Amino acid sequence: MRLAVCAEMVFTELPFLDRVERIHAAGFDVVIWNWPTKDIAGLKKTGAAFSSMTGYVSGSLTHDQDRLLATAEQSIQVALELGCPRLNLHGTELDDHGLPVVPQYQVTGEMWLTAARTLEKLAKLAERYDVMFVLENLNTEVDHPGVPFGKAADTLALVKAVDHPRLRMMLDLYHAQIGEGNLIELIGTAFPYLGEIQVADVPGRCEPGTGEINYPAIAAVLRQHGYDGTVDLEAFASSDSELALRRFRAAFTNAEI
Repeated sequence: MRLAVCAEMVFTELPFLDRVERIHAAGFDVVIWNWPTKDIAGLKKTGAAFSSMTGYVSGSLTHDQDRLLATAEQSIQVALELGCPRLNLHGTELDDHGLPVVPQYQVTGEMWLTAARTLEKLAKLAERYDVMFVLENLNTEVDHPGVPFGKAADTLALVKAVDHPRLRMMLDLYHAQIGEGNLIELIGTAFPYLGEIQVADVPGRCEPGTGEINYPAIAAVLRQHGYDGTVDLEAFASSDSELALRRFRAAFTNAEI
């Protein structure tokens, strides 16, 4: 397994490029969110390997799909410049607080069909540029109320329906624990469709070892399944960012903290 750290959530006292350099120096790949707010040339100069980034700027799987597809293609160009292989998707556009710009509290059958058709177009776009889109589950109970297709079961159903190797699932275990639980069973069910995994502990959304999720057991299950992809720390540091990174590494490599 490769390990990556989200630069949006650790070393937050530092300028963004300094965060990326600290993560890179610690031996991790780097995850970023919205690219329009970033110094792309500066990111390239850090020498960091970028695991994933947000794959669209605006739009939704179920409305304003043309805008989503257009900004997804723009995002691909940035991903290619950074050498970033995976672009992350959500059910709809999120604002700066992680809330949907257009909340959708009920999802109709027509919305499911529209979302699947949009994802099919995104998969073909990814195939053209040799990248991958990953569709992330988000909890609607705590962090993202009003996001459609939030549960892991929903994102997995859409990825399976499209059934394209350039569209996989971004399994966020923090969100899944809040929304569904039963994480080990979920990993087994979703395993053939996994593109990347994100982790944080519950409650608090801090690093492994600060909450109720047994991440060493999760890591053991991933090894049993033969997972050789990337696991991202998408979590706030409970106290010190260096300690958070050490705890993350220890949970997934059996290293000493």
